[in-house]
Amino acid sequence: MALLEKERPAYVVNFAAQSMVAESWANPDHWFMTNVVSTVRLHDRLRHMKFLERYVHVTTPEVYGNTSGDVREDAPFNPSTPYAVSRAAADMSLRSFHTAYGFPVVYTRAANVYGAGQQLYRIVSRTILYARLGRKLQLHGGGMSERSFIHVKDVADATYRIARDGKNGEAYHISTNRIISIHDLVAMICAQLGVDMKSVVEIVGERLGKDAAYRLDSGKLRRELGWSDAISLESGIAETAAWVDRHLEDLGRLPASYVHKP
Repeated sequence: MALLEKERPAYVVNFAAQSMVAESWANPDHWFMTNVVSTVRLHDRLRHMKFLERYVHVTTPEVYGNTSGDVREDAPFNPSTPYAVSRAAADMSLRSFHTAYGFPVVYTRAANVYGAGQQLYRIVSRTILYARLGRKLQLHGGGMSERSFIHVKDVADATYRIARDGKNGEAYHISTNRIISIHDLVAMICAQLGVDMKSVVEIVGERLGKDAAYRLDSGKLRRELGWSDAISLESGIAETAAWVDRHLEDLGRLPASYVHKP
């Protein structure tokens, strides 16, 4: 907080959170301590900083739970995992801060983000790495859940626009209009890499509380702030694969599974 008082930034963008949906079942209190208690403490300090013009809270569509059809920003919260509940709690706390104190918050909820440099336990980078190393990728529930995948550069552009021109108290969805199942995503990656999907994938049981689909309606962001996604899934995967190939020796020595640090 001393740094904030010294620099007096007009904008604060908070990307920090304890993520990982499935793993949140094992130590839910850790997720709540980070995503609720520590986050609310931060907000309570920030609300006294009169120089702050905009606080961008990077949250998640997981707060909506299992949905059907296109989901808009005013959809009710129905979280189904400890991770999702913890993020919904922080979002709701911020709503009360905005109403009571006029706290200048805007929310971003993005589809599945990917790109070069991403953690190796994420599905795009992990699939590429496992295909290159000849390892087996566990495909939970056969990969039937559906998602939109969006390149990190498109997300960065959207986040900048929301920080600059978004309306306080409002949420904005960042998503492409293309929905794909995890199975078909992995199949696309394998095809691009020229490997047989059957040699890469191992079908295992579904994860507890996993939501079947997120179809985020990003029309609000497109209409109000003039944003549009520019990077196709095919070209984004190719870029990510090139990054993996450039650093394959080093990446192969790193853990490809999430390592929890309390």
